[in-house]
Amino acid sequence: MQYYIVEFSKYVIALLMGIYTLEAFIALGKHRDDEKTGVFVRQNVYMFFVQFLAYLSMCLQTGQIEYLFFYAFLQIALFSTIILYQMIYPKSNRLIINNMCMMLSIGFIMLTRLDYDKAMKQFFIVVISLAAALIIPFFVHKLRFIKHLKWLYGTVGISALGMVLVLGQVTQGAKITYNIAGVTLQPSEFVKIIFVFFIASLLYKAATLKEVVISAGFAAIHVLILVASRDLGSSIIFFMGYLFMVLIASCNYLYLIAGFLCGGGAAIVGYHLFSHVRVRVQAFLDPFSVIDNEGYQMSQSLFAIGSGKWFGMGLYQGTPKDIPFVESDFIFSAIAEELGGVFALCLIMICLNCFLAFLKIAMDLDDIYYRLVACGLAVMYIFQIFLTVGGGMKFIPLTGVTLPLVSYGGSSVLTTLILFSIMQGLYILKFTEEKEQEKARIKSEKAALKKMKAEKSKAGVKMKNVEKEVQDFV
Repeated sequence: MQYYIVEFSKYVIALLMGIYTLEAFIALGKHRDDEKTGVFVRQNVYMFFVQFLAYLSMCLQTGQIEYLFFYAFLQIALFSTIILYQMIYPKSNRLIINNMCMMLSIGFIMLTRLDYDKAMKQFFIVVISLAAALIIPFFVHKLRFIKHLKWLYGTVGISALGMVLVLGQVTQGAKITYNIAGVTLQPSEFVKIIFVFFIASLLYKAATLKEVVISAGFAAIHVLILVASRDLGSSIIFFMGYLFMVLIASCNYLYLIAGFLCGGGAAIVGYHLFSHVRVRVQAFLDPFSVIDNEGYQMSQSLFAIGSGKWFGMGLYQGTPKDIPFVESDFIFSAIAEELGGVFALCLIMICLNCFLAFLKIAMDLDDIYYRLVACGLAVMYIFQIFLTVGGGMKFIPLTGVTLPLVSYGGSSVLTTLILFSIMQGLYILKFTEEKEQEKARIKSEKAALKKMKAEKSKAGVKMKNVEKEVQDFV
């Protein structure tokens, strides 16, 4: 009986994930919020059953009853987040909240299967991060002076990256982390958000050649520090985010073409300068020829994805732990192996759905500063997903970045939750702008009406004077 429950559950999970994804795009296409309410409620139900079946399957196979207790606490945390967002911010974007919680759910399912201790640690980080992220939308749509803090953003960002270059710990050949009071932080994750605010502050007033050159100089400092730290994945994300922010601010495609040419040249230089870049390129070109060394990770990732087929081998039926650093860099491969290609494709589509929702928010904003912020964060988010999934599938060379909200990593999950909260704040800001525009329109109409009445009154007085003069003349 246990075998049939486990085997049947993987098909039901894939089906529910597919329906959830379809509903996400249906909600994205609707304009009125009252038309989406039923969709959002159904999505919450699908999310509940996906988690329930996954944890039930793991509990049956391992006999670990604590998995069900962990599942219960996870449900409380996620559904509390959904309810609190609706209570505190009635105008919040429910689609983004649901997608955020679904991706966290998927991450916890795989982390529990791979390493229960790491799943517990991630859970505490997520709970604290969600509590902190709840207040961010308020500050985003209330504190309008943040657009004037460009030099603060630049100083903090460059200083944080410079500190990790000097004092950071070497992890997998790169200096990407340092410890503060026993807590390991990855500054580049936090600086990504600061960097977007910085570039938006430089370009929102004007995007002439002078402003573009100045912003390019500061962007180059950020990227070069990351390259010197050998954090090449983050450097690519920063670079792409900057390029598209310049494109949006200037509407000049020549800047984008020039940026890609410079990026291509820098990639060639990096290939010749850094040995670990050449190793990753070799592993990308032919991983099986170096399967015992450089190509081992990639080879195991490809084996995992291929063995999962459409509906996966089932939780605890595969061997995802054969992939080094599977919890952080290759969790997508583990998902494809045990939950299947259908589930993995739906996960990619949910990420794409979030990206499109972010762009929709950006296009609805009238303030160019906030539009640049929204677009910059959206591009960085989707490009990180591209690097992670593309690297695991041998579409591009490995870069060692995490899958947002799904992979293990405290700094990654915290900054991604902050990113989602900022987008919520910008979504709420849209309604604030609409109210301000409506107030301005009403004020303008009242002024025009008052002026019309005044002119009419003056015309009436003049008419009476004329009539009086005519009578006196007669």
